[in-house]
Amino acid sequence: MKLIIAYIQPERLTAVKQSLYEREIYKISVTNALGCGQQKGYHETYRGADIEVNLLKKVRLEIAVNESFVQPTLDGIIKGAKTGKIGDGKIFILNLEDCIRIRTEENGTEAIG
Repeated sequence: MKLIIAYIQPERLTAVKQSLYEREIYKISVTNALGCGQQKGYHETYRGADIEVNLLKKVRLEIAVNESFVQPTLDGIIKGAKTGKIGDGKIFILNLEDCIRIRTEENGTEAIG
């Protein structure tokens, strides 16, 4: 079992979800996030004051999958999020020790579904 965490551009979320749905990956968790990387932010003028914005809006996806769904999940995220420009995002893959479905108390690969 793996936990896949991806940070993507907010405007690419719909494309990523559609790409994942095409690969029969439906269970995702989405959170708004702020961060900076190679983009380093931008300058903005607000009411005459120059402001440096270092933290940019991102979307964090968390998807727990069984081993057979790791590559299709990665392919779906990349297909939906990639624009070829700086700031497309990052994907992290973590080993998932266990998963428990509270309703049925199933654990492991059965709980992920």
